[in-house]
Amino acid sequence: MIQTINLTKKYGASQVLNIESLEIPKGQSFGLVGNNGAGKTTYFNILLDLIRPTTGEIVNNKIVVNKSEDWKTFTGSFIDESFLIGYLTPQEYFEFIGDLRGMNKADVKAFVSKFKEFFNDEILGKKKYLRDLSKGNQKKAGIVAAMMGNPQVIILDEPFANLDPTTQIRLKNMLKSLTDNKEVTILISSHDLSHVTDVCERIVVLDKGNLVKDINTSPETLKELESYFSV
Repeated sequence: MIQTINLTKKYGASQVLNIESLEIPKGQSFGLVGNNGAGKTTYFNILLDLIRPTTGEIVNNKIVVNKSEDWKTFTGSFIDESFLIGYLTPQEYFEFIGDLRGMNKADVKAFVSKFKEFFNDEILGKKKYLRDLSKGNQKKAGIVAAMMGNPQVIILDEPFANLDPTTQIRLKNMLKSLTDNKEVTILISSHDLSHVTDVCERIVVLDKGNLVKDINTSPETLKELESYFSV
């Protein structure tokens, strides 16, 4: 589904990403972990064509992401609050994203209503602009928007950050249910080793832009990662 080929990113003399080869098959729940500066967000930004690679390419379902925008029709993502439109209310934003995804207002209303528990009565009907919501509630809105229109690929950068424990558990259950049918490929970056091992069936570790571990998740994975990062 997603292929990374001879990918590098440099800023001047500093190389921040260097991945020779990485393949993520359709339907996989894929986790990306690493310390600050490891290259996780850089990788996602290249995957979403927000920045261009220095060399190499990423292919999303046979489409080179920086040569065509066709991948956008089946890819949902949320990196940070810059993905939101701050002067819209959450409802207006969902309707805007839904329209881009070919959903009418009734479709949007039905879809959003499924997340009532996740929103915890803090998002809809409050007459607040997105810019005035807390970081956690902005993240909730962005994550749900990324899931609109039945995307084949969902990309989430640090989805558990700024969420309270109850919402983190609800989000984990949502992500697990999405991958049950093996039709949706989910990519998650996270500093939370416990959550990412719980949700993802495969985890890749980046260190200073290099791929240093590629693990199929097992009951021992969390201990293996904790051991790696405590050295």
